Amino acid sequence: FKPSGMGIETLFFKKNISSALPVAQARGVVLLAAAEQGIAVGEYSPVTIKQSVVGAGGAAKIQVQEMVRLLLGLQDIPKPDHAADALAAAITFIHHGSLWLTVSAVL
Repeated sequence: FKPSGMGIETLFFKKNISSALPVAQARGVVLLAAAEQGIAVGEYSPVTIKQSVVGAGGAAKIQVQEMVRLLLGLQDIPKPDHAADALAAAITFIHHGSLWLTVSAVL
């Protein structure tokens, strides 16, 4: 694959703060790899992703998972949960990032 863009969720830790550092490190590696390959990155809050995929910023996780399944024409909800989260971020990039890529190409 040769992606031109990607969506990623902004860091947000409310409950399990002990996992913040490992997640931040992994996120840094992903952002570095994207930058080295010239891949545009859209960073979105959990609320923005929920609004983009479900239409409501306060949507439950299962609602996001079900909409990801429907939007992508999948038979089952993606597993593990993180896979559905990643796909939701990608869908959000398509909704929000496509315009950014078009405008930046013209400029």
